[in-house]
Amino acid sequence: MPELPDIELYLSCLRRRIDGARLLRWRLTSPFLLRTVDPRPEEFAGKRVIGLERLGKRIALGCDGELFAVLHLMIAGRLRWRPPGAPVPGKLGLAAVDFDAGTLVITEAGSKRRASLHLVRGRDALAALDRGGIEPLAAGLEAFAAALARENHTLKRALTDPRLFAGIGNAYSDEILHRARLSPLQLTRNLSGTEVARLHEATQAVLRGWRDRLIAETGDGWPEKVTAFRDGMAVHGRFRQPCPDCGAPVQRIVRAESECNYCARCQTGGRVLADRALSRLLGQDWPRSLDEV
Repeated sequence: MPELPDIELYLSCLRRRIDGARLLRWRLTSPFLLRTVDPRPEEFAGKRVIGLERLGKRIALGCDGELFAVLHLMIAGRLRWRPPGAPVPGKLGLAAVDFDAGTLVITEAGSKRRASLHLVRGRDALAALDRGGIEPLAAGLEAFAAALARENHTLKRALTDPRLFAGIGNAYSDEILHRARLSPLQLTRNLSGTEVARLHEATQAVLRGWRDRLIAETGDGWPEKVTAFRDGMAVHGRFRQPCPDCGAPVQRIVRAESECNYCARCQTGGRVLADRALSRLLGQDWPRSLDEV
């Protein structure tokens, strides 16, 4: 799922292409994408784009008359910039938005249609789509600590909860926790003041660093490959590969459709965390430490 650095990359590219441009028309080809009907897509025709912003992991496109299009790409949704009037791809295409200078195509891989588009009128309606999490790049240490302590969850769950922190998902939470040298299963209310400060610093450094890196690498082009697995990541997607800091093999916890990657030596004092499914299956054969691995 595109997270804060990826959404900021999309916004940077979109601002150069459509900020101030006229939106000509929406071409919706999937009945599952559009979740609201007031205002109707036709009301956006001819309107000028007056701003683009991020709501957590959503992209909000603002037009004249306080009309907003709010897009959530979910796991497999992506944006493509194509020449004016480009067709919507038959298999992956969900919609296209035509502008004078080009066409923004919305695609989604896989058979499940999870991406969503909300068309809303007015700032109040836009604010209603905000999940309420603080902006991690803008939050000071005090606000960050308050959000962490609001509920007693594991750090992995807290960082990825949009009601607590906006824009952080599975990939970058792994990177943040590795930089902070904290276990993904440590409880938020068990953190010391020093650990909270370290996590705050790691959160801002990882998100800002990857945002700036992706924007610089893309330059004037378009990000055709937005992925949760990137060269240069420390632990995410690197199961069994060496930790770049200590060389120990990266471990993982698999749950449902996602996995958590971490370094046992750097983050858990050498302890291998239990995987709910596999550890139960293996029972006593499940390794408890890096030495047993």
